[in-house]
Amino acid sequence: MASEQPANAGNVDVLHAAVEAFRKREIGYRDILEDLPAAIYTTDTDGRITYFNRACIELCGHAPVLGVDQWCVCWKLSSPEGWPLAREDWPVAAALRAGRALHGTEVIAQRPDGSTVSLLAHPTPIFDAQDECVGAINMLVDIGDQKEAQERFALLAREVDHRSNNLLAVVQSLVRLTKADTISEYQAILEGRLTALARANSLIAATRWANIDLRSLVEEELGAFRTGQVKVSGDPIDLQSGSAQNFGMIVHELTTNAVKHGALSRRTGTVSISWTLEGDELRFTWEENGGPPTEDPMRSNTGNAVIAATARLLQGRIVREWRPEGLRLTLHCRAAAL
Repeated sequence: MASEQPANAGNVDVLHAAVEAFRKREIGYRDILEDLPAAIYTTDTDGRITYFNRACIELCGHAPVLGVDQWCVCWKLSSPEGWPLAREDWPVAAALRAGRALHGTEVIAQRPDGSTVSLLAHPTPIFDAQDECVGAINMLVDIGDQKEAQERFALLAREVDHRSNNLLAVVQSLVRLTKADTISEYQAILEGRLTALARANSLIAATRWANIDLRSLVEEELGAFRTGQVKVSGDPIDLQSGSAQNFGMIVHELTTNAVKHGALSRRTGTVSISWTLEGDELRFTWEENGGPPTEDPMRSNTGNAVIAATARLLQGRIVREWRPEGLRLTLHCRAAAL
């Protein structure tokens, strides 16, 4: 005679199947959470951590203790301004208190090793079928790269404003110092000076406003005269952009004067440009040979005025020697000022 099965045997099998299916779904969900690059964790209503994925450990620098650590998998939290946050103000605690999701809460997390990371927290309360809160889930997103990009952009904006003001001041100075007997002569002189300023700024732009190599700047300003008539030598020196503009103007004025009245007005004339760094002093020398005899002018011309004014901007002093064989000019500057 066949054995009789309990009347509820079918229901038990269905229950077992449902439990197994739920267990498999839960395992599947957790596998998905483990593979997510974002840090995700859950808490109960008292804020005790009930689950966290691997990304939490990578982001926060330690593994929280389940059922013990509260409110966040991070060690300590601060406001974006750097003020320590009381635990009752941590994102999950605030979301459970408000009874709603608080997406995009920015915090700074401190790791046990002392390093910090900027985060966006997205805490959300979890409700059961009876609409009772049973805990919370939170996702932490690392926004460190975004914050650095924002800071770089803000710094760049301030730098653009600063440099544009400086450039405007230099242009105004050039206009004020430029003098000539005719409009056409005035235009030619001013265009030459503005072109020299533009060349210096092109070098600055090419290096994204990093330091400018003095040799590259001198050779750029000399342009077509980088031949056997000109010799350039000196220690490697990097100039800040403002100093590069000023050096460019000085070299332009010296070159213009040499072409009009000095060594570069003759095929046999030569110019030697050199500089040395001795302690905190940069000594920059422009020496002409083989040109017409020179003599100290009775009055300062506009070129000399531009050189003198620019040297002051470099916190330097000019020494001129009017020799029969050609002008020798030495600029003495504090290296720290460059």
